[in-house]
Amino acid sequence: MNSSSKNRSRLVLGIETSCDETAAAVVTSDGVVLSDIIASQVDIHGRFGGIVPEIASRIHVESIVPIVEQSIEEAKVTLEDLSAVAVTQGPGLVGALVVGLSFAKALAFPMDLPLCGVNHIQAHLLAIFIRDKREEGAAAGRREKRPEFPFVGLVVSGGHTSLYLVRNPLDMELLGATRDDAAGEAFDKVAKLLGLPYPGGPVISRLAQKGNPEQFRFPRAMLPETPLDFSFSGLKTAVLQQVHRIRRKGVQIPVEDICASFEEAVVDVLVEKGLKAAVQYGVKDLVIAGGVSANRRLRSVAQERADRSNVRCHFPEMRYCTDNGAMVAYAGQFLLDAGMLLSPDADVYSRLAF
Repeated sequence: MNSSSKNRSRLVLGIETSCDETAAAVVTSDGVVLSDIIASQVDIHGRFGGIVPEIASRIHVESIVPIVEQSIEEAKVTLEDLSAVAVTQGPGLVGALVVGLSFAKALAFPMDLPLCGVNHIQAHLLAIFIRDKREEGAAAGRREKRPEFPFVGLVVSGGHTSLYLVRNPLDMELLGATRDDAAGEAFDKVAKLLGLPYPGGPVISRLAQKGNPEQFRFPRAMLPETPLDFSFSGLKTAVLQQVHRIRRKGVQIPVEDICASFEEAVVDVLVEKGLKAAVQYGVKDLVIAGGVSANRRLRSVAQERADRSNVRCHFPEMRYCTDNGAMVAYAGQFLLDAGMLLSPDADVYSRLAF
């Protein structure tokens, strides 16, 4: 072991290629991120209005070697310093996952390093515990209190909107999920019908700040028969119908008001169901993770309502909301401890049922 890594805790390299980010990171066993490198494909897929799986896979092939090399270099370690490799095994785009898993196998097995297959959802839910190396020392005392197990976790992204009871890092029970569109997917589809660029979430959020969230009363699907499930297709249809009505009148579409009203409807449902689950299961903490957890309105409303409900609400740092290698490396630490390792013939279908 070289001098730069002496006295450090166990080091795991995390590799993430589940969608359109090629990411790699080196993380210690106590969740300190030594490096976190991400190559985004947003600009490329934006030209098509959404992710093209074949293109995503090809770009992962081109990017993965330099991204991993950069993560090792930034962490100031060598491959020989690593204790294990963790890689996203699923869910995600199959072709994209194959690139990451194949590379991880080619790196880990010749070096006799343990290889851990991380569930993408598991990684997002545990991202709340990771911290940047700059937070060590004096800054560590100023960190926001971390959640306690068990907690309720809400994963909200372009592909997922699901609620979990998280008993420990390897025990997560699904409480509810979307019946149709994920929340992030709904943002993208509404942005597209309004003629806004991809990805829709950041654009709608920015425009919503200038709009009136009470201008249009869009529906909230509460689903009384399965109250912890989600549905956003009806909301998306309601926005479409409203836009058509305005167009038939021949007047200008109030894009900012529509964005604000739509965002408010999504946020209302997410927060309501997240807090309902926390109260129902008697937990003190609600963790909201995934790409949509970076939405500022969601953070504001969730914090305000959680305070009134005597629930502590937690969000990962902004940079750890979207897909990243740090969350994969950290989640891999628990698989390593449990001896849950991948064999050379492992495929891209995660056996962790989250």
